Amino acid sequence: MKTKAVRLYGKNDLRLEKFELPAIKDNEILARVVSDSICMSSHKAALQGADHKRVPNDIATNPTIIGHEFCGELVEVGAKWQHQYKPGDRFTIQPALNYKGSLDAPGYSYPYCGGNATYIIIPNEVMELGCLLVYKGEGFFYGSLAEPMSCIVGGFHANYHTTGGSYIHEMGIREGGNMAMLAAAGPMGFGSIDYALHCDRKPKLIVVTDIDEIKLRRAAEMYTVEHASECGVELIYKNTSDPKELLALTGGKGYDDVFVNVPVVSVVALADKILGKDGCLNFFSGPTSPDFTAPFNFYNVHYASTHVVGVSGGNADDMLESLRMIEQGKINPATMLTHVGGLDCVIETILTLDTIPGGKKLIYSDVDMPLTAIEDFDKIDSPLCKKLAEIIKRNNGLWCVEAEKVLLGF
Repeated sequence: MKTKAVRLYGKNDLRLEKFELPAIKDNEILARVVSDSICMSSHKAALQGADHKRVPNDIATNPTIIGHEFCGELVEVGAKWQHQYKPGDRFTIQPALNYKGSLDAPGYSYPYCGGNATYIIIPNEVMELGCLLVYKGEGFFYGSLAEPMSCIVGGFHANYHTTGGSYIHEMGIREGGNMAMLAAAGPMGFGSIDYALHCDRKPKLIVVTDIDEIKLRRAAEMYTVEHASECGVELIYKNTSDPKELLALTGGKGYDDVFVNVPVVSVVALADKILGKDGCLNFFSGPTSPDFTAPFNFYNVHYASTHVVGVSGGNADDMLESLRMIEQGKINPATMLTHVGGLDCVIETILTLDTIPGGKKLIYSDVDMPLTAIEDFDKIDSPLCKKLAEIIKRNNGLWCVEAEKVLLGF
C-alpha cells in the first residue's frame, strides 16, 4: 500500500513524499486518514527536530510522519483486534499514549503513524492502551478536533482544590466558583469557553481576557453572555491586563481557577496576582524554550494555598468525553477553525504557523488546495469555492459537515 505523507527529517526539515507502507502485522491496523487539524505542538516539533522530547534521535535516517489531530476510516484490521474493530469504522486517536513511561506519540515518533498522510499503520500499543477510539459522528473534521478538545477537558479535570482544612484534594475546577481565562480569544480559548458553558461542572463566573479586541469580539459573538446566562454562568469579556480590574469583578475574592493560554511571563504573573485562596493556576499553553520561567508568589502559596498545575494533553477518557459531547451536539469545536487546506500546503503551514493569523488550520489528506481562510472562499473565482462560501455563510461563518461533504465530493 502506497501512502503520501509529510515526514520530519530534522529541524525545519519537512518533506512531502510518496512511499510504500509495509504489510500490517497481526497486531496492527491499516487506516485511511481523511482530516488532520494542525497543532502548535507540530510547529514546535518541526522547529526542534530531534531535540523535541517526543521526536526520536534518528529522524534523519528514520523520519516520522507529523500530525496528531486526525480522523479517518479503518481499512484492514489485524487478527488480534478483529473482535473490537472492523474495516469502515471511523476513528480518531488519543496520541498521548504514555506507553511504558515513554513519551512516544503518533504524529511525533512513528515512521508510519501520523495525521498528515493518506494511509497509515496504527501500532499495537495504541489499541493496547485503549487510545484508538471509534468515532460515530458525521463530520471527519469534528473527529480531528476531538483531540484539542480533549486537552481542554484534561485541563479542567487536572485542576484541584483542597477540602476544608484536610489534606484531601478535590479534583476538577471549583464548581460554582470564579474562573479566569487569560489570553483566551484564540482557538483553544474558544474551545475552553464552549466546554465550560456546557460541561457538567460549571463555574458561576467566567472572565475571558485578551489584548486583541477583534478576536475578543468574535469570541463574544460565538459565545454570547445571554447564552451563558441560560447555562447558569455569568460571562464577561475584558480587554485588560490590570489585576485590580480583574479582582474587582470577583468582589475582591479572587479566582478559584485561572487558565493561562499563552506562554508569556507577564500573563503568568497576572494569573498569580488574581488567584484567590486555594486558587489553582493552570499553565495550559506549553512554551518552546525549556528555560521558560516566571515569578510566582510563594507567600500566597504558604498562606493562601495557591498552587499550579499543567497538562500537556488529555488522556483517553478526556478524548471520549469530548467525542461524546461532539456527537451529542453539546459542544461545537468548529468555532476553532479559520482555515482549510490540502496535504500540499502542510509543510509551509506547519513551519510558519506562528505567523498565520486566525485559529485552527484543518487539512484534508486527499485534497490539493492552498491554505485558505474560511472567510475568503467567496473571493475565489471557482464554482467549488463559491458553493463552499454559500454553505459557510448559512452556517454563521463556520466550517460544517455540509461544506466538508462538498469539498470531498460526497
